[in-house]
Amino acid sequence: MYERLLDLSLTSQESCFLWGPRQTGKSTLLKALFPRAMYYDLLLSDQYRRLISDPSLLRQEVDALGLTGENQQFPILIDEVQKVPEILDEVHWQIENKKLRFVLCGSSPRKLRRSSGRLLGGRAIRYQLFPLVSPEIPDFSLIKALNNGLLPRHYLSKNAKKLLEAYVGDYLKEEIVAEAATRNIPAFSRFLEVAAFSNGEIINFNNIASECGVSSPTVKCYFQILVDTLLGNWLPAFRKKVKRRLISSPKFIFFDVGIVSHLTRRGKITQGSELFGRAFEHFITMEVIAHSKYSNLNYPIEYWRTASQFEVDLILGRGEVAIEIKSSSLAKDRHLKGLRAFKEEHKSRYILVSQDPYPRRTKDGILILPWKDFLNQLWQNDIIK
Repeated sequence: MYERLLDLSLTSQESCFLWGPRQTGKSTLLKALFPRAMYYDLLLSDQYRRLISDPSLLRQEVDALGLTGENQQFPILIDEVQKVPEILDEVHWQIENKKLRFVLCGSSPRKLRRSSGRLLGGRAIRYQLFPLVSPEIPDFSLIKALNNGLLPRHYLSKNAKKLLEAYVGDYLKEEIVAEAATRNIPAFSRFLEVAAFSNGEIINFNNIASECGVSSPTVKCYFQILVDTLLGNWLPAFRKKVKRRLISSPKFIFFDVGIVSHLTRRGKITQGSELFGRAFEHFITMEVIAHSKYSNLNYPIEYWRTASQFEVDLILGRGEVAIEIKSSSLAKDRHLKGLRAFKEEHKSRYILVSQDPYPRRTKDGILILPWKDFLNQLWQNDIIK
């Protein structure tokens, strides 16, 4: 098992939600952390049928154990909680009246929000588990990560292509059909492919709508489904304007590089190819997004682009750190144009992440970091604090 970086130590004091896309390892993590905890797995048909027909069984079974907030050693675990939204009323009562602690685990809060907004009224901390990140993997292989993705089963698989195919198919069936998020599954399936080709690019809703044969509002709804089911993140534009006219439309980032590879039918990614460059940028971006959450810094992550096409891939904080990502093995002046344009208007820390063999600093103060050095500093909280 991988040693995950997500810190759940607050579960000794508080209840929490643990969200994350399917197969990120939520259940495995909870079973490892709390092997003796009372555990409800709503993927099991017998437990699902019992509790959906009578959610009060949870209260009765907890009462039978004599659990209270004073004698409870481990939180009560409820896995796939979104399958039985009504159980949250029982959980709410137990938290309020018996001071019990729960860890409520699921792949998406979407169904719970649509079911009278039952999310315990702020009584539970929210955590999110991402796919694997580089410091969690011994002997991390960049090429394997870019080709297989970073879902735990996929990363180690010798046949990740089949697993990725099954993952996308199961997602369409279980997350979209089961939750009735949309009735037009063929259109949504086409949208997934088109959106994957736009991964990391500025989103033009009208163009995507035209390619999918649906309306622009429908495309916006589809993107919201991806966000709600934790399969992607918006990357907003940095809008602090000094001189240049800025682009304000957002970008969209899928949660896993392997999923994008499958949806776009990239084929094998090899060192030095154009596909490698796009996947490399995606990988570094997702490491930064995961770090923002896992570190509890929760700093904003944006991109910067001017109408004259100067661009910086990531702006962290309120402009504190500007990061450009290039897969080149030798960063040159042409790779620094965006950072230098940003530098003319904003006082920041400027970093180019590349495949250079050694760190170096330019005369005008831009730090060029090999990607391994950058990730080491990122996860040690040395890039942004």
